[in-house]
Amino acid sequence: MPTLVFCALATACGSEATARPVASVAKTQAIGGFWDVWGDGAAELDHYTLTTPRYGELRTGTALLVFVTEDFTAGQVVKSDGGHGDEFPVWKLNDVRHFQTGIYDYEVMTSTFLRVDGKAPLGQVVKVSNSVQEWCGHAYAQLVPRGEVLDWTLHSYFDGEADQQRELALPEGGIFVDALPQLVRGWVGALVEPGGERTFRAMPTLLHDRFAHVEPAWTDIVIRSAPAASTVTVPAGTFDVREIRAELSGVTTTWSVETTSPWRIVAWRRTDGEHAELVASQRLPYWSMHSQADEAALGGLGLAPSPR
Repeated sequence: MPTLVFCALATACGSEATARPVASVAKTQAIGGFWDVWGDGAAELDHYTLTTPRYGELRTGTALLVFVTEDFTAGQVVKSDGGHGDEFPVWKLNDVRHFQTGIYDYEVMTSTFLRVDGKAPLGQVVKVSNSVQEWCGHAYAQLVPRGEVLDWTLHSYFDGEADQQRELALPEGGIFVDALPQLVRGWVGALVEPGGERTFRAMPTLLHDRFAHVEPAWTDIVIRSAPAASTVTVPAGTFDVREIRAELSGVTTTWSVETTSPWRIVAWRRTDGEHAELVASQRLPYWSMHSQADEAALGGLGLAPSPR
């Protein structure tokens, strides 16, 4: 099996103090056997129960992590439909969350794209975008590395935010926390060895920035890995996992990752009260399953069609 990456979903910004330098910046590279699993033309759909804090209370809902490969274009930084000379492969994660806050609900989606041809630093995204919809309005933000800088764009309905765009620093060896659900699975390289500890410069999640109403800023993340496996039971069953703990601005996140292929995320929990557990997992070409008859497939994921 590949060496797992030990990281955490960040939830807060912290000090701008310089972290320990990274001795050598590895590349995001698909490991042997990657395309045997991820080149089959299907996506992995992982459904989780979700408890997450919002407005000072814990909310219950669902999370769906969608992992799939596709071709990207360097010029447009979007999915390619073919015929472009600047195409390269990416491994995409769509993190989709739904939870209720009183009378109105939240629909949240974060899309994170990792280049998997060995031509980008490990932990650096090609692009990450986030959108939040709720009854008050909606907002969209994205981060795109361009050379030695990081482009940030925000469109928001909140007073004082509106439409913004600026360039940020892009430190060598800096990692993006939105990519950590991909990195912890070990398919694209390792940030730290089992039983080890490292400190990195990290860009917190766009969802954190949205809920906190702050601009993106680099901070430090301390990643510690468990030296041995343990066992966890979730709605999807009982799994042998390796636990990964990470601390960012006083919040610790623990990921429980399968010790056997396909190294799925079985559960995660944070010291601020957020936790999620795997309900079901399937591989499906979901983008082509858009007929009414295809709604039946939701049952295999423990989901139901939207009310109508």
